[in-house]
Amino acid sequence: MPEPLFDYEACLLACARGEQQALRQLYEQDCARLLGVAKRIARDTALAEDIVHEAFINIWNGAGGFDPRRGSARGWVYSVTRHLALNVMRKKGREVALSDEHEQTLAAEPSTEHFEYRARSGKVYQCLEHLEPARRSCILHAYVDGLSHSEIAQKLGTPLGTVKAWIKRSLAALRECMA
Repeated sequence: MPEPLFDYEACLLACARGEQQALRQLYEQDCARLLGVAKRIARDTALAEDIVHEAFINIWNGAGGFDPRRGSARGWVYSVTRHLALNVMRKKGREVALSDEHEQTLAAEPSTEHFEYRARSGKVYQCLEHLEPARRSCILHAYVDGLSHSEIAQKLGTPLGTVKAWIKRSLAALRECMA
């Protein structure tokens, strides 16, 4: 018998009502994946664990503000974690040093090949393949590396307005491709 789908929206509504068991269920359901999101941005396990802990506090306190008309409950949970991780990294104002191996890869290949998305399967990766390389790079820098639009513009040597437009159009193209 297949495992029933987890009802994120009902879980958030229960959290908003103060039902601690709902938060526990959400934690058990997605803690490992949320830790992965935080680790990808923070590149530090201990810091990522702190971020996830803080994210669950924010989810608990903010569950009443979730609006299903603005997006999925699962997306909201991941967004809380991702934005918190990005804010922590910006607040720290630090650059994470790359290993020598990664620096050599980036220096040798200025394209998006260093992103490991090709090794994965799934529709989103196929849809990413349809984007022009520069636009794909913008999306990956924003959503995989957690860079701001201005950081992407600086990294690519592209005007900020162009980067913003590329990201906006690329997200629309990805939504259409995924539908």
